Amino acid sequence: MARVATGESVLSRAVRILAVFGPDERALRVSDIAARTGLHVATASRLVAEMVQLGLLGREDDRRVRVGVRLWELASRASPTLSLREAAMPFLEDLHAVVGHHAQLGVRDGTDVLFVERLSAPGAVVNYTRIAGRLPLHASSSGLVLLAHAPHELQERVLAAPLARFTPHTICTPSRLRRTLADVRRTGHASCPGFIHEQALGVAVPITDGTRAVVAAVSVIVPNDPTDDQATRAVVPALRAAARGISRTLSR
Repeated sequence: MARVATGESVLSRAVRILAVFGPDERALRVSDIAARTGLHVATASRLVAEMVQLGLLGREDDRRVRVGVRLWELASRASPTLSLREAAMPFLEDLHAVVGHHAQLGVRDGTDVLFVERLSAPGAVVNYTRIAGRLPLHASSSGLVLLAHAPHELQERVLAAPLARFTPHTICTPSRLRRTLADVRRTGHASCPGFIHEQALGVAVPITDGTRAVVAAVSVIVPNDPTDDQATRAVVPALRAAARGISRTLSR
């Protein structure tokens, strides 16, 4: 792998370029890419041109740059979550029909939950999660389920790190997080009223594979009513039914 004078490989720089694109910034000028990656404009321009030739990036008519279709094709073809998504989709669709708001599928990636699928409906409650979006493990129902069943070393690393606060209801102290993880293991589900947005309630349960290891979480996002504690109890049976179906499919 060719390296530049700083010791950073060309591949590392290419990954830095790809990482600047997001759901809210799908197309950028080369100068914007250079500023966000810390690369010299000439270097960014040269790498972008080569990545466009390879199909990893594409150019709009106004010369702005976006992620290329070829990159999506390669990533989709070999995605480690492909079998999970295929197993989950029929049950996720049934779950979505029951709750009428959002149903989603998340996996753990480091200290984040990565959302690999989401079904929504017009007029559904606000939901900040997106496909290929991330949230810290401590802040969402899916993340708490995955963290509760993660290796002890990772749990301690999350407990020792600063816990980002999204609303006044987000867990932001190690003691509360430790208690919550114990509750998730005891009850088999996580409930997060107003953790990410005060109007939304997230509820999640674990999905297991053939070895009974927790490999993902299925969750719903429904309206949060602080005066009514029935919402969690209403959706947990539907979540558990979906999780059992997905787990059985993965175990075949």
